[in-house]
Amino acid sequence: MRVTRSAHRGSGSLDQGWDHNMRTTVRYRDVATPDHSDPEFEPGDDIGILHEIGSRIAAADPLHAVLARVVQFITTVIPCDSCFVYVLDEDALVLRASKTPHPDVVDRLKLRLGQGITGWVAEHRQPVAVGEHAWEDPRFQTFNELPEDRYEAFLSVPVLSRGKLVGVINLQDRRPHQHSRREIQLVSMLGFLVGAEIEMARLEMENTQLSERLEARKVLDRAKGILQRDLGITEEEAYLTIQRQSRQRRKSKKEIAEAIVLGDELRRGKGGT
Repeated sequence: MRVTRSAHRGSGSLDQGWDHNMRTTVRYRDVATPDHSDPEFEPGDDIGILHEIGSRIAAADPLHAVLARVVQFITTVIPCDSCFVYVLDEDALVLRASKTPHPDVVDRLKLRLGQGITGWVAEHRQPVAVGEHAWEDPRFQTFNELPEDRYEAFLSVPVLSRGKLVGVINLQDRRPHQHSRREIQLVSMLGFLVGAEIEMARLEMENTQLSERLEARKVLDRAKGILQRDLGITEEEAYLTIQRQSRQRRKSKKEIAEAIVLGDELRRGKGGT
């Protein structure tokens, strides 16, 4: 089954229930049986797809490992030039995974809800398919650091877990491409299936980061106490000393604090022998 363009430059939004509202923006031909002339469709492959998804997300892996599998799976079953996965972090969508390497923007690029097509999809929790000239869509957001800004086709699908927004999956193609209904349903289905896994991995990452921050705080407090005792300075002066050393040596404050604590332990050990 093929999605055909509406009168609005090939762009359209599709709700999750495929109800009558969808027909206001996208038209497609309904048939009683699968369209085996569609080269993307292979009889019986849906069972294999579900099995592959289940086997890949069965293990409890870190967030980036989960997202890497999501990107790998999507780009295997739906050929595309770009695949981005955004994950909701508080009130912003953060780019967490990409088919092509983008070390400068992954984990740094953030979108507000409602910003760009991606933000619109997150806010309305409805897929959007743009067949060509995606940058002309009034919802499109340009990022000069991304070559994908000039890609023709754009498919954006929300990732949900128990009705809660978890993130957004984006597929892009350099050339015009009218996404079939099956492609849109497949990405949506994957979003439903991995939504809970992504959310769990995200929460585990947050817990790990919180534990690391608490541990760093303990080490920093201990290091400040050592400097106050040895140098006869205030707590604020001790903190500024650590901060200054961190900048000069291009090390984290935690690393500087650990060095101070280790040096103190070595001195005490030597003095006790």
